[in-house]
Amino acid sequence: MSTAIPLVLRADADGVCTLTLNRPDKRNAVNPPLFEALRAHLDELAAQGGDLGVVVLRGAGSSFCAGHDLSEIGAMDLAWLRHESRTLEMFSQLPQIVVAAVHGACITGGLELALAADWIVAAESARFADTHGRHGLVPMWGMSQRLPRRVGTARALELMATARRVDGCEAERIGLANTCFPDADFDAGVAELARAILANSRHSNAANKRLVYETDGLSLVQGMAHEQFRSPGSRKRQPPPAP
Repeated sequence: MSTAIPLVLRADADGVCTLTLNRPDKRNAVNPPLFEALRAHLDELAAQGGDLGVVVLRGAGSSFCAGHDLSEIGAMDLAWLRHESRTLEMFSQLPQIVVAAVHGACITGGLELALAADWIVAAESARFADTHGRHGLVPMWGMSQRLPRRVGTARALELMATARRVDGCEAERIGLANTCFPDADFDAGVAELARAILANSRHSNAANKRLVYETDGLSLVQGMAHEQFRSPGSRKRQPPPAP
């Protein structure tokens, strides 16, 4: 009897949870079963807390995510798209810092998936594009909201209206990616970034993340009041146990 291959793999090690989209033969194109598997992992992360301080989202094989699986577009009605938009919102609600580690294709729905992370790390050979316009589609997973917040309104409209592809180096230059690494150094660079995050207080990281997202769009005065009166407060870090 055959065993179904998991559509999203999870591996926890040294404070890092790695979630890997696992449809390499389809360049990790999104379909409803893959999103159901991703949602299950996010629900588990939200419920468990624990020692994890970083979530890394990546793709198996040659690409991060090539977007929607258009061969299954019939299963992707408006209700499903709205439901999965809420799944992507979960990334910002997790206490962990979420890093999208992008190599290869990161196209349309894949780009929306990456944009939902707290930040994006790119390999030089990564290819980012929004191709909604080529298919007469309109985004429903946050492209029109998250992309302008990353790169600015004019640049976002340019990328959306032309479907132009952007490599990892340009993605870093325009602010789409926080960092770009040479392909040969990509995995090591992602690991080093995770270590840099974990070297700081997880309480502070989680609180800072929540404050940043909760005050997005507020005036400075409103944001300052929120920071002062809605802060969870500082927590002194405990020294590591003696060897």
